[in-house]
Amino acid sequence: MKKIRNEMRFFLEYIIIKILFLILFLIPINAVSFIGGKIFVLFGPLSKYHQIAKSNYKKIFPLHSIKETNINIKKSWENIGKTIFEISILNKLINNKNNKIKINGLENIDKFITSKKPVIFFGIHQSNWEICVPIIDQIGFNVGAIYRHINNRHIDKIIFEKRTGSLISKDSFYTPKGKKSAKDILEAVKINKSVFLLIDQKDSAGEDIDFFNHKVKSQVGFLKIAKKYNMSLIPVQNIREKDNSFSLTFHNPIKINDQDIKETILMEKIHKIIEQWIINEPSQWFWQHNRFN
Repeated sequence: MKKIRNEMRFFLEYIIIKILFLILFLIPINAVSFIGGKIFVLFGPLSKYHQIAKSNYKKIFPLHSIKETNINIKKSWENIGKTIFEISILNKLINNKNNKIKINGLENIDKFITSKKPVIFFGIHQSNWEICVPIIDQIGFNVGAIYRHINNRHIDKIIFEKRTGSLISKDSFYTPKGKKSAKDILEAVKINKSVFLLIDQKDSAGEDIDFFNHKVKSQVGFLKIAKKYNMSLIPVQNIREKDNSFSLTFHNPIKINDQDIKETILMEKIHKIIEQWIINEPSQWFWQHNRFN
């Protein structure tokens, strides 16, 4: 009986999301962002994740006033709402005709585009992280990315179709987090495909590594892959501008010259990079994730 009730609830949720996405696709891009942001600003603080967000923020910015903390957490909720609603129009968002995305630092990756040499791109849950994979695909890389599946398989299918529908190359792909993703990513690397990873979330099977002077569980598997296959690491910084356009910057490649260097040491260096991104744009990071537990 419980299984039937769950299936009915999942199907009802699916219908609601399906209709919502159809409506959102028909309205202007900025209106979609505006509606999503306002809804999450209104309802986000009512959830249990609001306290998690404030707790995380205070760990990193203990000297910020209550007012400043509340403002940045509110803006974070707004950014999450915009990002989720923008999934419905991902194809519009990345379309060059709409001039929503400015790409910087192409000179840092030109040689990889020309040589077709695979690399590992990494970013964080900041701004709209959903645009990263289709943009990397758009500029000439065959790229694989891992995503976290949604419990409602019907909605998960909608989101998956939006993501894959934004890709140009048939050789680029998304794979659900888990054993399958590990296998898919390794197979992709072996045939010279690149990888994009969001590296700021907790990995319960990861190593304890300093992040804002706190020991946190962090993934280091991608560093082992980089070392084994001699792959460069490309930091991808993503900023949402005030007009809901985006600035995507490909920073200088990180080359692992010393094969004997520990992955934990490398990850600490990478953490220093993404820490600065968060410090620069604190209102755009995903504070609601229980990163420091």
